[in-house]
Amino acid sequence: MKVTVVGSGISGKSLALLSKKLGYEVFVTEREEIDPETRDLYRKKGILWEEKGHTNKMLDCDLVVLSSGISPQSLPVEMAKNAGVLIQGELDFVFPFLTGKIIGVTGTNGKSTTSALIAHLLSKLGYKTALAGNFGFPLADFAKQDLDFIAAEISSFQLHWANRFSCHIAVVTNICPDHLDWHGSFKAYVESKKRIIDLLSSDGYCVYQNKDRELLRTNGCRGAVLRWASDCSTGKCEEQDEIILHDSEAYLRTESRDIKLFSYSILPLYGRHNVENTAMAMTAVYYLGCDAERTSHLLSDFKNLPHRCEKVGEKKGITFIDDSKGTNVASSITAITSIPGTKVIILGGKGKGEQYDELAKAVKAHARGAVLLGAEKGAISEALESAGFRNYILVSSMEEAVYCAFNMACPGDIVLLSPACTSWDMYKNYHERGEDFKRIVKTIVEADSVKNG
Repeated sequence: MKVTVVGSGISGKSLALLSKKLGYEVFVTEREEIDPETRDLYRKKGILWEEKGHTNKMLDCDLVVLSSGISPQSLPVEMAKNAGVLIQGELDFVFPFLTGKIIGVTGTNGKSTTSALIAHLLSKLGYKTALAGNFGFPLADFAKQDLDFIAAEISSFQLHWANRFSCHIAVVTNICPDHLDWHGSFKAYVESKKRIIDLLSSDGYCVYQNKDRELLRTNGCRGAVLRWASDCSTGKCEEQDEIILHDSEAYLRTESRDIKLFSYSILPLYGRHNVENTAMAMTAVYYLGCDAERTSHLLSDFKNLPHRCEKVGEKKGITFIDDSKGTNVASSITAITSIPGTKVIILGGKGKGEQYDELAKAVKAHARGAVLLGAEKGAISEALESAGFRNYILVSSMEEAVYCAFNMACPGDIVLLSPACTSWDMYKNYHERGEDFKRIVKTIVEADSVKNG
């Protein structure tokens, strides 16, 4: 069997190596230049490739496998369809070779943290557990491994192509507009996310937020719906269990009893949104048969993922928080509103086709000032002006942004990098952007005096 893998990024390379391991003839087609290290690896494994564009060589195969992020409108997809070559997404290709129960986590925001929490808890409980997703570990890395569980962060891009991939537990952290440039509409984006529930195993469970009930149309799905106590009606949800979030504790309300999941005081994480992430993770682990009381004690030593509301320094009573992973409007609004205290917010980057009106309202309500950079700084400044917020500065670099934000802040304030945009206009990815922010913060923290921006 001949397989062509589209894309030679992290997931594409992993798919190519798995295909070779399975005994297939493998060809990789990549739009960009392939790095020398990867080319050497392909040579060593007997994998052929093309780079800097796609040619008809990619069609000499029985199956085209799409790595993460390949759009249905992309050239290689169009070429394969026109040639009548079978196309398969990453999830469907890998699924037959995975062992252990799969806990799939998707959503607009919080899926990385929730996946990592689930993997942390199951590993601490002694299970052989893999963590796959936006961590540099694609699902294909865990094919044919002897595992009890796989906690997998799953994107809307991957779910778009899924037809036979199936989870034992599907967690949808939240649904807000995102990746509209890729999907074409919010409706199409939601339909992709919803597939994780549609494809659940017959004995599976779903966990999601009450506010997303109508979007996800979960009728008939066993599982739990999350609500804050302040939003609860007195009536019980007849379809699913309920995750009830009180002021200081989270409970799972089942038909027979209320189960305490955890007290918020044990969490080493910032923000109301991380209470939601943790409650969903704890519920998923409970549905896997783990005792909630025993499991909750394991939350205290969870290490927050980099660039997700991560405290990275403090100077003169001003705290610096790196939320470079905040690459859409909903994520940044969550960070701004969930983290207590007055902020000076750093916003901007490459947009995703979103509007910034709601972001501007959040900034006006919770921020002392804003520093704008990147391709979207003009559009964001217009939204701030329309909202009546004028204490903002336009800058041209991250270094200038951090120094300006620090000088705008007062003791007790938070300088928050949560850009509401991707990093691709100035950096390779959000990780590189976050590391640059950390580097600059470290310079400020270690300096005897701080220059003006």
